[in-house]
Order: sequence, then C-alpha cells, then structure tokens
Amino acid sequence: MPRFGLGVFKMTDRDEALQALTTAIDAGYIAIDTAAIYKNEKEVGEAVKASSVKREDLFITSKVWNTDQGYDETLRAFETSLKTLDMDYLDLYLTHWAVPEKFKDTYRAIERLYDEKLIRATGVSNHQIHHLEEIFVQANIKPMVNQIELHPYLTQVELLDFCKANDITVTAWSPLGRGKVLEDAVIASIGQKYSKSIAQVIIRWHLQSDNIVIPKSVTPSRIEENAQVFDFELTTEDMKQIDALNKDERTGSHPDHFKF
Repeated sequence: MPRFGLGVFKMTDRDEALQALTTAIDAGYIAIDTAAIYKNEKEVGEAVKASSVKREDLFITSKVWNTDQGYDETLRAFETSLKTLDMDYLDLYLTHWAVPEKFKDTYRAIERLYDEKLIRATGVSNHQIHHLEEIFVQANIKPMVNQIELHPYLTQVELLDFCKANDITVTAWSPLGRGKVLEDAVIASIGQKYSKSIAQVIIRWHLQSDNIVIPKSVTPSRIEENAQVFDFELTTEDMKQIDALNKDERTGSHPDHFKF
C-alpha cells in the first residue's frame, strides 16, 4: 500500500474533482481514497481510466457508508461502488464508521470480499481499540488498515501503539487538521530550516511516523506541493517538537459519539 495518496472528501464538483484527480496522478500520486458517501466514485473511476497510469499500478480505496452496513447490505454496497467506479476490484475497502450492532457483520462481509479476491486488503475506519478487539474475537483476518483522524493536534498515541502491536497500518485522515495546524508557529519554524511549507512538514512528520497520509486539496499547485516531501528528512528533535503539540483536539466526530 502506498504511503502517500490523495483524499477526495468533499470533492463534489465534477469538473473540479476530475481536475484534482488528473493533477494528482500526473504528479505521481498512486493512491486515491474515496467513499460511497463522498459521491465522487464515478469521477475517480473516470480519472483512472483517462490516466496513462495502469489501473494495477494505482491503489484505490473506498468505504461502505453507515446506512449500508450489515453483512448482506455491505456486499450490495460494495457491488454498487465497484459499478460506479467501473472497476473489477478495489485495493482496499473500509467500514466507514463503527455502527453499533452492525460493524462486526460489516467487517465479516469485507473478509468475504477479500476471500473472493474482489479486494486486495481489508480494513476499517474510525475504529477505537474496543471496536478492534470486538472484531478480533470473530475475525479470520484481522483488519489490515485503520483509517483515523490523525494530525499534530491529535496524535492518538494509545490507538497507534495498539494498531502497531497488531500489525494494523494506520492511515491519517484530516492529516493537516482541516487547516487548523497550518498556522502553527513551531511547525513554521521547522519548515523554514528546510525551505518547506507547514503542510509539507506535517506530511513528512506523518511519513516518518510510519503513517499513511492522504492530504486533500483541489488546488493543482497545492496538490503538486504536497507531493514534494521526499527530498528532505526531519531530525529526531523536529519529530519530538511536533509530537509535543498534541492537544487531543478533533476536527471531526469522536467514533464513540458519532450521531448514527
């Protein structure tokens, strides 16, 4: 699974989404993260087909929405997503949120999709430790990925450690804190040392923390800038300074208090 990709949350304008996706693929992004609820799976599929990059060289992720969860419902939702994307398989399919009484059956369906080789990896999103432990009791295959809100103001160390101990790769959504972290003076001063933007420093921090990172932007120049993070390395001290910025501050819902 690529460590760096494009998130397409809130890309609802067709032309804007297609331009962003095309720019990203041309700039070397090989992972795209979408979801049924984003209403842009069709555009993702079109951009992939129009690209000069082969489908098998790209890593496409989608997610089953809360109202479509359950065993049979998830299988139907996946079929709909695959048809909308106009693809034969997905690289990763995730439970979007841990819907009470349903998320375990949803994950069972994802395991079946993996067994049938319709997806290349299994995963969940917005799952806390207790959700993962409940899945472990019944799972034949542990989730390979957990996608969670993660940025310098919300480092989720306990959950990260748990995932690492159980060989679950963590993907950071809202990796830039929905813009809130982009004014941070500490990160700005670190960026000045390397002639890098705050966003580039944060993305580099994620990569060096062994997180998968999927920054979202529709601005072509920013999409290209966000990818220019492989020509410098943060020091141990830089990493510690950014780690210390944690405030346990969320930009989205807490998974245990989501309004289902």
